[in-house]
Amino acid sequence: MMHALHKFVLFHLLMYLGLQALGSDIINGKKVNEKSMLYMASVQNNTGHHVCGGFLINENFVLTAAHCGDSKPTSVVLGTHDLRMVDDSMRYRVTRCKHPSYVSVLKGDDIMLLKLSKKAQLKKRVKLVQLIKAGKKIKEKEKCHVAGWGFTKTRGKVDNVLQDVDVPIINLEVCKKEWAQPPVGVNLPANVICAGGNDTKKGFCQGDSGGPLVCDGKAVGVVSFNMRGDCDYPNIPNVYTDISKYLPWINKILKQKKC
Repeated sequence: MMHALHKFVLFHLLMYLGLQALGSDIINGKKVNEKSMLYMASVQNNTGHHVCGGFLINENFVLTAAHCGDSKPTSVVLGTHDLRMVDDSMRYRVTRCKHPSYVSVLKGDDIMLLKLSKKAQLKKRVKLVQLIKAGKKIKEKEKCHVAGWGFTKTRGKVDNVLQDVDVPIINLEVCKKEWAQPPVGVNLPANVICAGGNDTKKGFCQGDSGGPLVCDGKAVGVVSFNMRGDCDYPNIPNVYTDISKYLPWINKILKQKKC
């Protein structure tokens, strides 16, 4: 009974905060150059609709957010920045490999690998992105980038053309205090990075979930959640899963080529 009550309370808290962040887009960004960010993936459901972002980290796997699994994605699209220009050769069926400790975005571990049904064909329009190395520190206020096909304003609509925006890294202790104060009152989970949203008009929105936070050419974070689905920045910081904390799990799956 207590377990059921806990789930009920947690569900309604998530609804209040708008932490699902599914389909999160880019606020005050710009269209991505066709020759850059060729690692971006559109994570799609069985009707071929974009539900989340993702990024290609090796020929067999795309990295995304665990909460994107709620939309039951069945495929990813690689090799295009415009979702109106997709053919069958760009689509790969996927098997979902959620982090085994994931329960909800508020509990953390919001990270998932998608195993491709066949090797990605690395070519002119499809490239890999390198992950941050273990022990590498990201500097406060460092300018990083986040990209996606999500909304470009609160309660907007998905943008068919990939958008990108630069966002500054925010001190984690400052971020925790911003999230903990009323009326939000949320204790951030472990293993997260904060960037954008706070003291800036730039950040992600609904539809960008699962996309990468890229600093100095390396993927360092995965888009996880913002506040109540509110993309009218500045407000409180955007939250990303810290990839560096999950490298052993990621590398184990990449090596064995299965969940």
